[in-house]
Amino acid sequence: MADIQTSGVAHRYASALFDLAIEENALDSVEAGVNTLLAMLDESADLRRLVASPIFSAEEQARALSAVMEKAGVTGLVANFMKLAAKNRRLFATPDMLKVFNHLLAKHRGETIAVVTSAEPLSDAQAEALRNVLAEKAGGTVKLETHVDPSLIGGLIVRLGSQMIDTSVRTRLAGLRTAMKEAA
Repeated sequence: MADIQTSGVAHRYASALFDLAIEENALDSVEAGVNTLLAMLDESADLRRLVASPIFSAEEQARALSAVMEKAGVTGLVANFMKLAAKNRRLFATPDMLKVFNHLLAKHRGETIAVVTSAEPLSDAQAEALRNVLAEKAGGTVKLETHVDPSLIGGLIVRLGSQMIDTSVRTRLAGLRTAMKEAA
């Protein structure tokens, strides 16, 4: 994938999940499970630690992840996929696998994914306005992948394909800092 940096492992696993989802006519349910897991990984440092840490055994990871997924209502192909990744000691790559799955799905649907990082969560109205502007620029349907990074202070960083637009206050301050050093 040209617009996302991933390992071969992440791409192989994501492709397998995507192919299975198509084969079983379960793209929508798999997408829902994938997005639930991505949101949980984004919100929970403990869950990120669980999937990334080689300290936990495959059995411990699978057991803990199964409990988390059951509570979140993630079942079927996605739950089995995550259990297989744990069994094969590939859980560390699952965040990338899930993102690659979404990119494969977007490509399948003719959508473009815009990765948007903001200092605070975007409201529904802000997200919709941004989606409309980006859709006009991309010439098609745009799906937003949003992230929150309070260190931006304000503004946005938007990556649409190979283009990146950085209007964050953090970047502007860094630019001012550099200009002030050069002027001194």
